[in-house]
Amino acid sequence: MAAFIDLESSEGGVGASICTGIFLFGCELNSSSRSYTFRVSEDDDSDHTLALNMVCLSEGAKDECNVVEVVGRNYHNEEIAVPVANLKLSCQPWLSLNDFHLQPPVTFRLCSGSGPVHLAGRHHIFHRRDLLDDELSEDDEDFSEEDEFSDEEELTPVKPAKKKQKS
Repeated sequence: MAAFIDLESSEGGVGASICTGIFLFGCELNSSSRSYTFRVSEDDDSDHTLALNMVCLSEGAKDECNVVEVVGRNYHNEEIAVPVANLKLSCQPWLSLNDFHLQPPVTFRLCSGSGPVHLAGRHHIFHRRDLLDDELSEDDEDFSEEDEFSDEEELTPVKPAKKKQKS
């Protein structure tokens, strides 16, 4: 299932990752579709992170408790289910999760209630810096320092505005 993101590995150092893509994520949980699993291809060498922003009830929701849980893996690689939201239309129809970061695969389950409950967030794709260095070095061969500074020479300096004198 999911592993919660290791913040130490994403902060730099050998093999540090850089974010190369951010995509919108959304899913709906309801009485006919009580779970959703976010996963990526096992062949993908990139690191993926899901940052959840909000969980909310939508049109058609009943005034009942809707409990959403996240099923993932803890640091001992044991499966763990954590309730992240308890929504009720009359008192708390939405909840901000403030970029709750998860590493796929991760499963969202509607434990109680009939929904519909929407989850929204961002899917971040990180590529390891050492893999990108090979691609970037090929692009750098076509770029020289003269090209970098040539645009600056063409710019004209900004002149200060003249002040009108009172007569």
